[in-house]
Amino acid sequence: MATDPAASALTSDSPAPSPQHPGRVWLIGSGPGAADLLTVRGVRLLAQAEAVLHDALVTDEILALCPQAVLIPVGKRSGQRSTAQVEINARLVQAAQQYRRVVRLKGGDPMLFGRADEEMRALEAHGIPYDIVPGITAALAAAASAKRPLTRRGIARSVSLFTSSTAPDQPGEVIMPNGDTLVQYMGGREATATARRLLELGHAPTTPVVVVENCSRPDERIYHLQLSALEPGLQACSGPVLVMIGPALAGRD
Repeated sequence: MATDPAASALTSDSPAPSPQHPGRVWLIGSGPGAADLLTVRGVRLLAQAEAVLHDALVTDEILALCPQAVLIPVGKRSGQRSTAQVEINARLVQAAQQYRRVVRLKGGDPMLFGRADEEMRALEAHGIPYDIVPGITAALAAAASAKRPLTRRGIARSVSLFTSSTAPDQPGEVIMPNGDTLVQYMGGREATATARRLLELGHAPTTPVVVVENCSRPDERIYHLQLSALEPGLQACSGPVLVMIGPALAGRD
């Protein structure tokens, strides 16, 4: 099995971590939730980690893969009390100055709605080496669970992944992306505004919608709806939600 050269280079003979000689950080995507959807590389690095800063949605099943590590929760949950990003950045830098192998364990994929840019900038500003390990993003896992393709020949040839969540200094206005299939992350309440806006723009009320709650987890639930029924359909959801909209999601005859 191939090894990570950067991880192999860190041994007990390496200098003790410090601001002048920091350890290495891996930003790892934990996928949608199920532990067996992690990459082999991600699992191996978790088993070697000395400290793991993890999101709120990372499951206990995944955290059990790194029993030797110090676990540092830095979760962010929409609408709930959570760790501010600036504090996450500071704790990540502090961990790298204290441990040789640090994992920043993120839900889904780090490079998609994972605030990776802010964390990479913080690491670079302090001269901390890092690597990225991709994860299965929720859109792909949800499409697989629902057995509905995001593209379909002759019907849908483009996909737009978007979120209505914005930075505190940005307006919360709903801007509709272009794409034959729309996938809204962190759908929840925001998806109702999306449905209203799409209907205003002339989309058919019968446009197929698939809502996946708690994707890939034991309590996963899948709802097959139409655009006009999205708002009442979401009222049954309490867990993390991903909403997929478009003709490619129609059932097969």
